[in-house]
Amino acid sequence: MPFLSHGSHRIRYELDGPTDAPAYVLVNGLTQYSELWAAYRDALIAKGFRVATFDLLGQGASAKPELFISQEDQVEALRLLIEALGDGPIFLGGISFGALIALRYAILHGDRLSGLVPMSAFAELSPQLMLLGNALRTALILGGTSYLQDLLLPMNLSDSWLKPLLGKLDAVKRQGWLVNDVYALQNLMESFLEFQPLTPQLASIKTPTMILNGEFDFLTPRSLHETLRIHISDSSLVIIPNAYHAFTLEKATLTADLLARFAEDVMAKRWQGKQAVWIAPDDAGGEMMPFPAGFDHLRAIPVPRTTS
Repeated sequence: MPFLSHGSHRIRYELDGPTDAPAYVLVNGLTQYSELWAAYRDALIAKGFRVATFDLLGQGASAKPELFISQEDQVEALRLLIEALGDGPIFLGGISFGALIALRYAILHGDRLSGLVPMSAFAELSPQLMLLGNALRTALILGGTSYLQDLLLPMNLSDSWLKPLLGKLDAVKRQGWLVNDVYALQNLMESFLEFQPLTPQLASIKTPTMILNGEFDFLTPRSLHETLRIHISDSSLVIIPNAYHAFTLEKATLTADLLARFAEDVMAKRWQGKQAVWIAPDDAGGEMMPFPAGFDHLRAIPVPRTTS
């Protein structure tokens, strides 16, 4: 089990695939751990990529500082990992809190990236997201990881994904108890809730950027992704149909395919972000569709845009 060192902390990572291949680095969400990317490792390696995953400070087998864990420390851990990959093309993807860390890295070190994929992302805390974050932190403090998972599962995933799990939810939640520590998660949540908006710095990101947003994302709705689309010049927003916040778990085959196609387009110089809005196919390999002209992509139903 390899580790990187950041000060007195150790960061656990995994690196698989051909050493001379372009690399994908994938960053966990707040309550996740690197093994949740296993399907992505397999799919991306099969398409000729090298894949790096790691546990953020406070997660999994990485160090779990007893006190506050800063976002700057997480960005530095990511920098150390990317530095260890050498000089080849680097594509960086992150989900939710991991997307925030990826965005911060791109602002500081964008010249090192060939492509950026923020998923279920945000660059600032809207009032709704701030209140939800505070409520989830309170749930963790008062009820522990089990109660936090009781709230997060229905917020993050669809009925169709949850239904077959209902009879074995205790086993699913137990894995989270074993991997993540309640105090470390509390520290991670503190760093999530105490940060300044990144919106004024987004324009500095010149890297080709594919923004992925689940159609029914409750935690980070379309308006938060629209901020990224508007301010990152070489970006496109891709809406994942019938998907929720944790679509990386629910639609792994489709999402891994989108990641690979994006990187292939960038390396072949076919990528043209143009701040466009697209609808992803339902299945891997399907055709992307431009969002219908004349309709408002910020609405949950197709409503014609007003001209004012």
